[in-house]
Amino acid sequence: MTSNVAGVGSTEETQLRRRPRWRSVAPLYLALLPLALVLGVVEYYPALSGIWYSFFDWNPGGDSPFIGLDNYSRMMGDHIWWQSFRVLGAIFLFAIASWVFPLLGAELLISLRNERAAFVYRTLLIAPMAFPGVVTALVWSFMYHPNDGVINTMLTTIGLGNLAQNWLGDPSIALIALLFVGFPFVAGLQFLVFYSTLQNVPKEIFEAAGIDGVGRLRRFWHIDLPLMATQVRLLFVLTIINTLQYGFVAYLLTAGGPDNATMVPVLRMLNVAFQGQDWGFAAALSTTLFLLTLAFSAIAALVGRRSSISNVRGRR
Repeated sequence: MTSNVAGVGSTEETQLRRRPRWRSVAPLYLALLPLALVLGVVEYYPALSGIWYSFFDWNPGGDSPFIGLDNYSRMMGDHIWWQSFRVLGAIFLFAIASWVFPLLGAELLISLRNERAAFVYRTLLIAPMAFPGVVTALVWSFMYHPNDGVINTMLTTIGLGNLAQNWLGDPSIALIALLFVGFPFVAGLQFLVFYSTLQNVPKEIFEAAGIDGVGRLRRFWHIDLPLMATQVRLLFVLTIINTLQYGFVAYLLTAGGPDNATMVPVLRMLNVAFQGQDWGFAAALSTTLFLLTLAFSAIAALVGRRSSISNVRGRR
């Protein structure tokens, strides 16, 4: 009797092993099919259609003759387009420099020994991430108001009224004012990445460094920073991607002005499309941005993959 049961069990195991692999994973792919269809409609179709129409003198609903690379030739000679990339370069450099604040916040928070205090401060630093971006932009717009704004009112109150400016209306300072929206930049993805990385470091390493007389600055350069190297590389690529897509705050506060001082590629593309009604040229601009973002997204995926592989090897 026992041998019969054992024989039946072994036969079932053999049949399971002989079952084609695709039969076991097919239900998973079928479950993902609706998501793939939705992504195809709302993500891939607009992107691919934009690439297609960039080769036409696109007139939605009308005659759209094929013009080849003419839109891209116009793009190469569009000085406002290239000026917008210079503005984007300044935004990117400022974004990298602003990492000092979330990094400092993470270092200070990880040094707290009182767990309750650490929890309170961590909550206060993370909570602003839940605020809608449009609310933050509009609040800063009110702060920058030349007549009734908080900044100019405060300067006048303390006797520094001569420093009051038309912060968003002066081409020489409009970009600087735009960059400081959200100051001091502690609450954000960078803080979460830096803090979570330091939090996962065994406390014994920090304690051993303290026993050996390693100071905070030396510990940062020789322990903390090397441990965050992979995350810093990933954040660097993600910052490039986010900078290429920058335009929301500039649209709400300055609309690219004054005198194109805060014009970025996204705003230039929108102006060409909706103000100039030049849809084919706008499609060429959007295609260029799409390809740049796609390239850096691929780099980000490669960096993330190498990070996961190195983490697995480290655990082994």
